[in-house]
Amino acid sequence: MNYDSEFRLADFICGSVRQPGVSTVKMINLSSFIAYHARRTPERCALKYRGHEISYSAFDTRIRKTGGWLASRDVKAGDVVAVLMKNSAAFLDIAFATSHIGAVFLPINFRLSRDEVAYIVENSGARILIVDDELASNAGGPAPVVLIDEATQHDATRLAPDAAPAPLHHVQPGDLMRLMYTSGTTDRPKGVMLTYDNIYWKSADQTIALGLSRDTRLLVVGPLYHVGALDLPGIAVLWHGGMLCIHRNFDAEETIAAIAAEKLTGAWFAPVMTSSILALPHRDRYDVSSLQWAIGGGEKTPESRIRAFSDYFTNGRYIDAYGLTETCGGDTFMETGFEIDKIGSTGRAIAHVEIEIRDDAGHAVAAGEPGEICLRGPKITKGYWKDPDKTAAAFFDDWFRSGDVGYLDADGFLYLTDRKKDIIISGGENIASSEVERVIYELPQVSEVAVIGVPDARWGERPVAVIALAGGAALDLAALTEHCRARLASFKVPKQMILRDSLPRNPSGKVLKRVLRAELEGIADG
Repeated sequence: MNYDSEFRLADFICGSVRQPGVSTVKMINLSSFIAYHARRTPERCALKYRGHEISYSAFDTRIRKTGGWLASRDVKAGDVVAVLMKNSAAFLDIAFATSHIGAVFLPINFRLSRDEVAYIVENSGARILIVDDELASNAGGPAPVVLIDEATQHDATRLAPDAAPAPLHHVQPGDLMRLMYTSGTTDRPKGVMLTYDNIYWKSADQTIALGLSRDTRLLVVGPLYHVGALDLPGIAVLWHGGMLCIHRNFDAEETIAAIAAEKLTGAWFAPVMTSSILALPHRDRYDVSSLQWAIGGGEKTPESRIRAFSDYFTNGRYIDAYGLTETCGGDTFMETGFEIDKIGSTGRAIAHVEIEIRDDAGHAVAAGEPGEICLRGPKITKGYWKDPDKTAAAFFDDWFRSGDVGYLDADGFLYLTDRKKDIIISGGENIASSEVERVIYELPQVSEVAVIGVPDARWGERPVAVIALAGGAALDLAALTEHCRARLASFKVPKQMILRDSLPRNPSGKVLKRVLRAELEGIADG
């Protein structure tokens, strides 16, 4: 398919008109569809935050006035607006206002250190940094800082109540809408460039895959700086005139209480969130029958967790998924009816994404053969901000290289094997850490596990299992070894076990193995 052809689905989606001799599409700012719903159903609820409902009409006004405030701070089209904020209504006011004036939105992980924030602000060239006051100590970099207090977190127009509403600055499909810096699981964070084309195509595909409509009521408990909350499928829900119920932080009981009270129909959960909900002792006191689906992902979901989810959310479907920051998330979704038959898979590619598995030379491999997961389609980034070398290295021609290892079965279902850098090489043999982790997860004593390689004078590397035990459980290396030897080749069996209270994870639920490796650098060769 030629994604640069004269006719673009985005033209149809956005309701724009292509005039003879004019090659650009306008009226695709994020504020455009909010204004559309504000005209048609002004009193319909767009956002709910801490008990306050914000109608589409009110949201439209807030976007325009917040845009006026940004303009008064000398923010112009193409400038980068960075935010270091937890979830709030103001977060979305600012995100949509930034788009309204044609600027570029940059949400920053609020868990980062001051030095990490400073790197991102400087690297991006941010014109302004807007920060929740509770995060002020983490604000770094050369951009001027504006602090947001608790009252303003409810309504960004408090920044300048008398600001004149900003006019719409028309953007084009290939214009940069957002910068998203990678979590840095393997390297220094890189600025992923996401365009309006990327955002609208992903919204179209999520509409098809999830059946989104104006009746979709989405729970937002993941951090909005992350694609899981903002894009999977947050923006697409507002595109249809649905509702977002925003929680500032995740709390398991508050989450299911909100599902019951607000009759929420969809959610995105990091794996640790799902586990926390299913572990609640009094969860049955809440009516969660409204929930139709919840998107998971970040790691292969054990069958036991999928069954436990279905037992509790009796009308809900657990949707394993695979996606990347570079693709706006959600490249595959598990399809209805295949959850158990295809256990271990993250589903099949969505409508406008192609997936191929390729070897190190960039050649496609056959079904069932492992290799690097490569993707192409109109929702995939055009590259990394100010980094042509890493951009070039990230592609085989027009195929984006995910850095993940997996395979496609004969039916096109994707199975993750590992990160390329998570392959342990011991005595010349490759060990996929996820394979060992899957076996260890079979032990009922284990709550979380990560298998990593540490240097070994004899073998080059040896596998070490870092484990968080379930409450009150006990496990020793001998029992772990016996269990693994019955299921794995001997060279794959962990030679050491380290117990921790929990494992470090990024917002999407992926274990930060680089953190564990750094902590274990002092382990002597054995």
